[in-house]
Amino acid sequence: MFNLIAILLRGKAHDAEQAVADRHAMPLLAQQIRDAAQSIQSAQHALAVAIAQNEKERSQYAAVLSRIADLEERTLAALSKGNDTLAREAADAIAFLEAEKTASEQAQAQFSTAISNLKVTVRSAEGRLKELQRGERLARATDAAQKIDHAAAGANLATLDDAERTLERLRDRQKQTDTVSAVLKQMDGPTRTAGLMERLAEAGCGAPLRSSADDVLARLRTRLDAATA
Repeated sequence: MFNLIAILLRGKAHDAEQAVADRHAMPLLAQQIRDAAQSIQSAQHALAVAIAQNEKERSQYAAVLSRIADLEERTLAALSKGNDTLAREAADAIAFLEAEKTASEQAQAQFSTAISNLKVTVRSAEGRLKELQRGERLARATDAAQKIDHAAAGANLATLDDAERTLERLRDRQKQTDTVSAVLKQMDGPTRTAGLMERLAEAGCGAPLRSSADDVLARLRTRLDAATA
C-alpha cells in the first residue's frame, strides 16, 4: 500500500512538472538556446586557444630543428679538428634537443587531433543552434497565430456573428429607406407639376384647367337655344 501511494505521488509530481514545463515552454526554450549559445562560444574560444598553442608549438619545433642542424654542423667541425671533448658536449646538447623535438612532435599530434575533433564538435553545435533558433522563431509565430485563433473563438466568435447580423439589418434598413425615398420622390414630382400648372392657369397663362361658372352657363344656354329652335 505504501509503495502504491509513493508511486501515485511520484506520478502526480511528474504530471505537475510536465504541466509547468508545458506552460512555460517558450521562455524555457529561449533560455536553453541562450545557454547553448554561451556553451558554443566557450567551445569556440577553447578552439581558438588550442590553435594558437599549436602554432606556438610549431614555431618552437622549427627553432629546435634549426638549432639541431646548426649544432650538428659545429659538432662535425669539432670532430674534424680532433676536439673530441667539445664534440661530445655538443652531442649531449643535440641529444637534449632531439628529445625536445620528439616531445614537440607528440604535442603537435595531440593538438592536431584535439583541434580536428573540436572543430567537428563546434560546427555540429553551431548547426544545431541555428536550427533551434529557426525553430524558436517558428514556434513563436505559431504561438501568436494560435492565440489569435483562440481569441476569435468562443464568445468572441459569437460577438462576430452578432456584429454580422447587425450589419445585415443595417443594410436592409438603409435599402428600405432608399426605396421609400425614391417612391416619395416619384409621388412628389407629379403633385408639384400639377400645382405649378394650376397656378399658371389661374394667372391667365394658357388655357384654364377647369370650367368656370360662366362657361357652364354659356354651354347650357347654347343647348337651350338649340332645343327651342
